[in-house]
Amino acid sequence: MPLVLFTAPECRAIVLDLEIGEAMGEHEVRERAVVQVITGRVSLESSGDAYTCDAGALAIFEPGERHTVHALTAARLLLILAPWPGTEHYTDAETEYAQRLPANALVDPMPPTDADADSPSSG
Repeated sequence: MPLVLFTAPECRAIVLDLEIGEAMGEHEVRERAVVQVITGRVSLESSGDAYTCDAGALAIFEPGERHTVHALTAARLLLILAPWPGTEHYTDAETEYAQRLPANALVDPMPPTDADADSPSSG
């Protein structure tokens, strides 16, 4: 089962564990999907091209781009969907739930601290 790590209007971060031979059949999402292979090896297919990706590989699928994922070994993937949710991901009646963390989420992200505001990388 996917594990949601973070949800905000900018993105949703999800961890996916796949067993050897497990596949996510051809599908698409309404958001840009950034997939990083954390551990293991997978085959990613899109637009008739297939790529073997080891740990550390990063792939980007545009909104609506059809693709498949096949685990060549047991694998852990980090999936970032951005922005969250994409256009028409939810019906009008569902939009109020878009930013709620699902039951399988870890915890709310830590809020910025005063020290973060003083760091050179902050705004």
